[in-house]
Amino acid sequence: MNEQHPIRPRRLLPSLMALQCFDAAVRHMSFTRAAEDLCMTQSAISRQVRLLEQFLDQPLFHRSKNRLVLTAAGSDYADTVRGLLDQAEGATLQLMAHGGAAQMLNIAVLPTFGSRWLVPRLGDFIAEHPEVHLNLQTYLAPFELEHSEIDVALHFGSQLWPGATCRRLMGEVSVPVCAPSLIGGTAMPANATALSRYPLLQLSTRPRAWMEWFSQVGAREENAFKGPRFDQFYMVIQAAVAGLGMALLPRFLIEDELATGRLVVAAEQALETSAAYWLAVPEKKAHLPQVGAFCDWLIALVGAPVHAG
Repeated sequence: MNEQHPIRPRRLLPSLMALQCFDAAVRHMSFTRAAEDLCMTQSAISRQVRLLEQFLDQPLFHRSKNRLVLTAAGSDYADTVRGLLDQAEGATLQLMAHGGAAQMLNIAVLPTFGSRWLVPRLGDFIAEHPEVHLNLQTYLAPFELEHSEIDVALHFGSQLWPGATCRRLMGEVSVPVCAPSLIGGTAMPANATALSRYPLLQLSTRPRAWMEWFSQVGAREENAFKGPRFDQFYMVIQAAVAGLGMALLPRFLIEDELATGRLVVAAEQALETSAAYWLAVPEKKAHLPQVGAFCDWLIALVGAPVHAG
């Protein structure tokens, strides 16, 4: 029996209490405040950190009078410990909230796409699949989907994502928009030259968007890369509503602003790129029933073709 299933050696781990005390000390940079946080005595916190340092055989803090300073090793270790404790806390909260239900679905989604398009439509999915418990996480930068806890990811770009099967959901059509106050209630600019007189709001993840728009309409604009820069569509939308400049935004993200007149189309020419929104599923998660249910619902919602890409 043991030859087929060898006994795993004991893990080389310090105590959870020591890790919690170390994490609290790092967050507060004070044993006294860490003790207040954990409802312990200052000497107990200090003792647990000492035990952890003995276990690791190296100091984690430089102690100077009443001041704590992390060593280089302590700083690196603190980041790792924080991540481990966050994962343990998240798993605990999920188990407490859902009783260990096997139908948990972890979804990674771009912030504005999630809040503006996906979340308002999730009520229908929840009504159809009450047995599935949703956990939405936002992201901006690419990550290793194959080695994460994510079951489904919604992203913009190409269909390439290592270790995942991707399905195209929809393209994106962007139009120049602005607050009515920016153009003084006058008619929309007749051409790109008129539009370029206004500040151009930039999205950091789409740095070439304005240049592509000007190129598409046959204009050359030296200031296409200039203007206030934001890292999320939501911030660009708010900046445009506030009258800070012209914004190049996907129509489906600003339906409410256009309908209420908070934003107006500033030029008729739209920008449509070859990039699209994709549904990515890790190959090892494709068999999960909750993944299949969500993918089927989402594909039916957007009317995506059956074939990938």
